[in-house]
Amino acid sequence: MKYSVVIAEDEELLLHNLVKKVETSDTDFEVVGTAQTGIQAYELVEKLTPDLVITDIRMPVMDGITLIKKIQDNYPLTDFIITSGYSDFEYTKSAIQLKVTEYLLKPVDPDELKSTLLQLRNKFKLQQSSFEDIFNPSTTRNPPAQIASILKDYIAKNYCSDINLNLIAGNMNYSSSYLTKIFYKQYNLSPSKYLISLRMQKAQQVLLHNPELSVRQVGECVGYHDQGYFSRIFKKQVGVSPLEYRERP
Repeated sequence: MKYSVVIAEDEELLLHNLVKKVETSDTDFEVVGTAQTGIQAYELVEKLTPDLVITDIRMPVMDGITLIKKIQDNYPLTDFIITSGYSDFEYTKSAIQLKVTEYLLKPVDPDELKSTLLQLRNKFKLQQSSFEDIFNPSTTRNPPAQIASILKDYIAKNYCSDINLNLIAGNMNYSSSYLTKIFYKQYNLSPSKYLISLRMQKAQQVLLHNPELSVRQVGECVGYHDQGYFSRIFKKQVGVSPLEYRERP
């Protein structure tokens, strides 16, 4: 199975070189789109829902950190690699807080890139094997509405785990866009939006009924292993921070 990559880099020569390094890494990753601004990159993510986004930090129109936050808000299952010519610690710190897989300095070393992609491939293969019992070619014998129901039930039972829609779709020889389409037709929202909504509902319940748990622990209970990321998503969805939600009368 091939894993899809969108690359965002404003310098054309560096962009072409990075595409070549990914394509020749022999790691099962395939570049499906390239962009030279953050806005272009986000539009590609909306269209292609890639497994991985490799983005430079410094780009025109929308920088890499803003791009990652925007993607995480709407496509929380995406993985990221950041590239930058700046070895500033604050950038590295931001990348860590955003749950980025790796931070690579430019010019990107092919061996470092390959090592990172192999790490991601191993992660994806483990996830994929965990989906196989439920999502496989035989699942497609069911009507689309039933497949959507199976997916909804799976998300409801596993919302605190990493759920990769591309891998689930691939197990059934579907595209993620087709799987999203049949889910949306049945439930009027995408699987990613359903996952976020479910996590936020569960988080609100835990915040109210388990005062002994810290905000970090609440986030971990619902699938967010970074407190800053969890708090940002929670405030965007609920309107207040987790702490404010817990303390309000």
